[in-house]
Amino acid sequence: MNEAAITPVIVEQHGLSPAEYEKIVTIMGREPNLTELGVFSVMWSEHCSYKSSRVHFKRLPTH
Repeated sequence: MNEAAITPVIVEQHGLSPAEYEKIVTIMGREPNLTELGVFSVMWSEHCSYKSSRVHFKRLPTH
């Protein structure tokens, strides 16, 4: 069974930016299927990666 092509709408629905999708393609060396896209979406989600919090963590002392 052929899976449908990954569209920009599907990428957005997975909470990924176009740049993040391109990074996935580069990492994999090919277009991901829907399941693989879902795995990246979860791994790179706000909950798991703290995307928006990272900038605030840089303000904390590291000593």
